[in-house]
Amino acid sequence: MSTPDTIVHLLRHGEVHNPEGVLYGRRDGFHLSDLGNRMAQKVADTIKDRDIVHLVSSPLERAQETAAPLALARGLTPVLDERVLESTNKFEGMTFGKGRNSLKNPSTWRHLWNPFKPSWGEPYDQVVARMMAAVRDAREAAAGHEAVVVSHQLPIWITRLAAEKRSYLHHPKNRQCTLCSLTSLHFVGDRLTQVAYSEPAGDLIPVGDKGAPFSAGNAPEEKRP
Repeated sequence: MSTPDTIVHLLRHGEVHNPEGVLYGRRDGFHLSDLGNRMAQKVADTIKDRDIVHLVSSPLERAQETAAPLALARGLTPVLDERVLESTNKFEGMTFGKGRNSLKNPSTWRHLWNPFKPSWGEPYDQVVARMMAAVRDAREAAAGHEAVVVSHQLPIWITRLAAEKRSYLHHPKNRQCTLCSLTSLHFVGDRLTQVAYSEPAGDLIPVGDKGAPFSAGNAPEEKRP
């Protein structure tokens, strides 16, 4: 008997309505912007004819709203999974725009001593452990087919670094995980054989936002990270 091929797509949410440019983290009340909803629809339209049989979403509003068009197109009910939540961060609620960058405040510097762990948030090892556990369950649920897991930039990027056996040390603006991008994990049985990346909604993303560490939709330029 041949071993089935399975793909688990990690889908980052779309643009968030965030006019104050706040690092929202796990906070409630941050929804997709109008453009973010268009991004989510663009992704759904792009992949709706793929063999997707299982859909998972972070419980945060922006993730569920990103999952909604695909759920409708595929006739699936998203499974909410806290293991694919955004990472925790001591800077949650702060701003990092050109006009008001919290990292210029000396009181924040005590959190910056270890970029490998990192010292300002949830340890990368823990993020990878919970994400890979969720990926494993999604792979098993969609064995021989495809699954989509809607998550967030840092968890997806760190999972990719782990999958590719690369160092976790990185600059947030260098993450290849833009809004509504797909990081696709290809498995043969339970063995990861390939990692692919695509940007189905890339044409909708303003050039200046592609490398942003978080989304600040509808924010003026001086408040964008």
